[in-house]
Amino acid sequence: MEPIEIGVFGGSGFYSLLDNVEEAKIDTPYGPPSDSVFIATVAGRKVAFMPRHGRRHTVPPQCVNYRANVWAFHRLGVRAVVSPCAVGSLQRHIAPGDFLVADQFVDRTSGRKDTFFDGPITTHVSPADMYDKTLRQLAVESIKALGITCHDGGTIVVIQGPRFSTKAESAWFTQMGWHVVNMTQYPEAYLCHELGMGVVNISLVTDFDSGIVADTEAVTAHDVLEVFQKNSENARRVVLDLVSRLPADLSAIGGHGSLKFTRGDGHATSSYDVRLFE
Repeated sequence: MEPIEIGVFGGSGFYSLLDNVEEAKIDTPYGPPSDSVFIATVAGRKVAFMPRHGRRHTVPPQCVNYRANVWAFHRLGVRAVVSPCAVGSLQRHIAPGDFLVADQFVDRTSGRKDTFFDGPITTHVSPADMYDKTLRQLAVESIKALGITCHDGGTIVVIQGPRFSTKAESAWFTQMGWHVVNMTQYPEAYLCHELGMGVVNISLVTDFDSGIVADTEAVTAHDVLEVFQKNSENARRVVLDLVSRLPADLSAIGGHGSLKFTRGDGHATSSYDVRLFE
C-alpha cells in the first residue's frame, strides 16, 4: 500500500458521507486500536480516519488504547494528524459553538500509557511546542473561511474522565488562565509527537464546563451531545477543508527534528530504539 500521509481521529461522521471508503484492520505491538482505519479520498488525497471511541462510541476516554491508535497511523505512513475533539469552555468569551485551535496542553490524567519509550533506552521528547505551527495556521484559516468563530491558540487541560469537573476544579482551571477542558487530547497528541508526526488540535466548544464562568447549570452528557450534534457538520467541513489546504509535500510537517537530541544515554544507536521503525 502506498503511504497514507494524512490521518484524522474522529467519529464516523467525518467519513460516512464520503465515497468508496475502505476499511483496514491494523495490528500493532500495543494491542488492538479502537477500531479499524477507514480510508477515503479527500481533495484528491488518501486520508485515514479512525474513530477514537470506536464506531459506536463504546470506548470511554480513560480506556482508549492511545498507543495502538497512534501506532496504526504511523504504520500507514501518516505525517500530519488532525485531532478534533469536544471541549468545555473555561473562559466566558469562549462560547459553545466556537472552535479553538490549541497551542498548549496541561495533563491532569492518571495511569494512562502515555509513551512509546518504555526503555531500555531512556528517551526524553519535549512537548514545549508540540502542536505543529503550519497545521495550526492552516486550521485557523479553514475555520475562519467557513464563517465559524475561531480562537487562535489556547491551553487545553486534559482530565481523566469519564466524570466531568467539580465546580472547584473548574474554578481552579479558569483561575490558572487555561481555556478549554477535554478528556482525550493527552496522550493522543503527545504520542503523535513522539513518533515525529505533526499534529493539530481542533477543539469544538460544547458547553461551559461546570457552568461557573457563565453562571449556567453544570454540564451533562446530554448537553454535550446535543451541541456536538448541532455542530458536527461544521467540524466535518473544517476537517475536509483543512485537508484540501495541506501542502503537497508534507516532509516538513512534524517533529522529526525534535527527536534528534532526546536520548538520555548519549545518542548511541541501538536496536531497541523505536525510531528505527521509521
